[in-house]
Amino acid sequence: MLICQSLAKKFDDHLVVNNVSFSISPGECLGVIGPNGAGKTTTLRMCLGLTAPDSGSIIAFGHQMPKDSLIIKSRIGVVSQFDNLDPDFTCAENLRVYGNYFNIDRHTLSTRIPELLEFASLTQKADAKPSELSGGMKRRLSLARALINDPDLLLLDEPTTGLDPQARHLMWERLSQLVQNGKSILLTTHFMDEAERLCHRLIVLDQGSIIAQGSPRELLKENLEPEVIEVHGNRATPLKNQPWASCASRIETAGESIYFYTDKAQSLLKELAAYPELRVLHRPVNLEDLFLKLTGRQIREEA
Repeated sequence: MLICQSLAKKFDDHLVVNNVSFSISPGECLGVIGPNGAGKTTTLRMCLGLTAPDSGSIIAFGHQMPKDSLIIKSRIGVVSQFDNLDPDFTCAENLRVYGNYFNIDRHTLSTRIPELLEFASLTQKADAKPSELSGGMKRRLSLARALINDPDLLLLDEPTTGLDPQARHLMWERLSQLVQNGKSILLTTHFMDEAERLCHRLIVLDQGSIIAQGSPRELLKENLEPEVIEVHGNRATPLKNQPWASCASRIETAGESIYFYTDKAQSLLKELAAYPELRVLHRPVNLEDLFLKLTGRQIREEA
């Protein structure tokens, strides 16, 4: 579906994307995760022909971007970070006008629009304008609009940002359904549970470069201990100096919390029982642990 080879992009003296390569197969969801300023959105913009790479190549459906951008874009659907729905049109009109950009005939649109509104759970809002919709409804309408041309590949840039848990879960359900129906998805996200739930493979970007890639399960197994014990409270962090703390393969602290990464959880839990005033959480490692290990716990600001 999509092959990106050795992409690089520099703005002024800042290298935003550095030698990034990846591919997407039919029916696959590829996730791109990383801190703010890691190069995720710039990579998507290059795939869409909106930003020209300084070097490297992008081949989609056998065609070259940006040379064959019109052919490629006819088979791509896009949901950007921020809603750009037309405020003057109703939900149905937003879909119809967007469909006209692809020269979709009136008969096809008259069939496809009701189907997409139903897919987005917006049938009852067909005549409502975007200002009358909740945030979750707007995101679902944006997704429906991205599907108007029946694309083979969807490019989604943080599609659930700002949504409440119910709206996010409904979006996840719809995206999973699309993949099951054979669509391919390139997804950027800051939600690690979203990446773990939806993505067959992940690439981790940091400072413009790929620092890890693989399936969520492979990445966890290759980079992390199997379990983590979180300890929270005013007297938590000094525990890292206790002799029994050596049962942990790795220890991290954040504020008044301490994290023991280990394959000997029971030994640590036995020792921690002597500190009932502290809150202890024992769980398997997850993608958030991976993200923090690979990119650090410090706050990143957008460049």
